[in-house]
Amino acid sequence: MNYIFYGLIVLSIIIGAINGKLPDVVNSILIGAGKSVQIALSLIGIMAFWLGIMKIAEKSGVVEFIAKIIKPITKRLFNEIPPEDPAIGNIAMNFSANALGLTNAATPIGIMAMQDLQKHNVNKKTASNAMCMLLAMNTAGFQLIPATVIAVLVGIGYKNPTEIIAPTLFVTSFTFVSAVILAKIFQRFSPVQTAELPLTPNPSPPRGEGETRNANSLFTKQEQGGEQ
Repeated sequence: MNYIFYGLIVLSIIIGAINGKLPDVVNSILIGAGKSVQIALSLIGIMAFWLGIMKIAEKSGVVEFIAKIIKPITKRLFNEIPPEDPAIGNIAMNFSANALGLTNAATPIGIMAMQDLQKHNVNKKTASNAMCMLLAMNTAGFQLIPATVIAVLVGIGYKNPTEIIAPTLFVTSFTFVSAVILAKIFQRFSPVQTAELPLTPNPSPPRGEGETRNANSLFTKQEQGGEQ
């Protein structure tokens, strides 16, 4: 990506020099750099406010409440994982945090969910079906409230920045459902990759101890028979 942007900048300078508009290109670069700093500074206030609201929602248990509501859905999506496994709860928490724009909280929860799913993975060198499903859900980026986009629109002076909520909800819902469906379709071509707990056989006594125990029991029986 860096090479692409570097190539675009060099190409625009070359074309501007050929067309005799190199001063306009330089002015546009300087104006754009100034506006980027202005927008970045304007994001501080709105992002601090919104992240504070989301942090209150996290501490007050709103995120956990939403996670409990959608937990039955996550159980069906990740049917290869035991229903009461900690991974199911972490996946629900990760989805809830992403939906509310709590990306900072969603990242460590998502990492913990991946680590839990890796414990059930048979082949540790490849991703399991459940891990691919979680990755697809995070890549789709379902969001109820696009806080970052709203903050950018506020920074550039947009009159009605909240009107982006409805289109974002529609688009992210479509991409999320599409990602889940495609992941489920591809799972049909991949075997189930869940690890079963190893069976621990009952430890057998040493050979000498077992023979001694059998001999003693036999001697006791003979002794009881003789008494009778």
